[in-house]
Amino acid sequence: MSNFRLRAGALIPLVAALLGVAAPAHADWDKIRLSGSLKVAVYEQFAPFSERGAGIDVDVAQALAAKLGLKLSLLPFPAGENLGDDLRNMVWKGHYLGYGPADILLHVPVEPQLMNENGKVTIFAPYHVETVRLVRSARSMPSFEGIDALSGKTIGVEKVSIAAMVLLGEGNGRFREKVRIFDTAAEALEQLKSGQLDAVLANRSEIDAVFRDDPAFPLNEVAFQRLPRAGWAVGMAVRKDDQDMARLLQAAVNEMKASGELQAIFARYGVHEQMP
Repeated sequence: MSNFRLRAGALIPLVAALLGVAAPAHADWDKIRLSGSLKVAVYEQFAPFSERGAGIDVDVAQALAAKLGLKLSLLPFPAGENLGDDLRNMVWKGHYLGYGPADILLHVPVEPQLMNENGKVTIFAPYHVETVRLVRSARSMPSFEGIDALSGKTIGVEKVSIAAMVLLGEGNGRFREKVRIFDTAAEALEQLKSGQLDAVLANRSEIDAVFRDDPAFPLNEVAFQRLPRAGWAVGMAVRKDDQDMARLLQAAVNEMKASGELQAIFARYGVHEQMP
């Protein structure tokens, strides 16, 4: 194969043609293309998606940049008070501390209410469906017949998480006395592994990455009134006026799904990809 390397500007029309979309012409896209780099924001301390510069979202970001003929410029950032803050800080305005905005923010819920409340961004291209699951010690909880089985058991959750919200609020707080709160789900899962907990309620992707289908730690679905049983899709966000780039990125995600590349990225971290 020739060592000749196309510049990003020359490669974009070729990539666009291969993906079956028109080459973008928006001024903001021109700036991105001419810079040679795609700035992608990812949440920090968010294993297995992004932690210390590695994870599923980091690999997805790298793949997207490559498909656009650009280098990746990764912007890990701490989550704000709410998703609206994150979209403002990392997509359309920038943070008052001086970082951001990025060209894309990954791991954004593809949810109608969020879209309606944030008119300055486009949320699109779902690439995973996240669900909450209970992982238990088969030794201390040999069976699980339903939510009542949690009574008297020590359950770990991550602070400020959907899992914590639904467990602490269930049945007027009937499980609160035995719930243990951790800074991250990974910490709770390690405590379960070491025998300090009976079970952990967390996102399935976080459980998969730690236990990788270990039969000693089986998974169960738990029906909570306020929890969507089908889970929620996550995708990405760009500025509202970056529609040309959004079309290119959507086409790239479609290509990654069809080729199995996306599934392979998830498998690399032991996570069962759930297709939207």
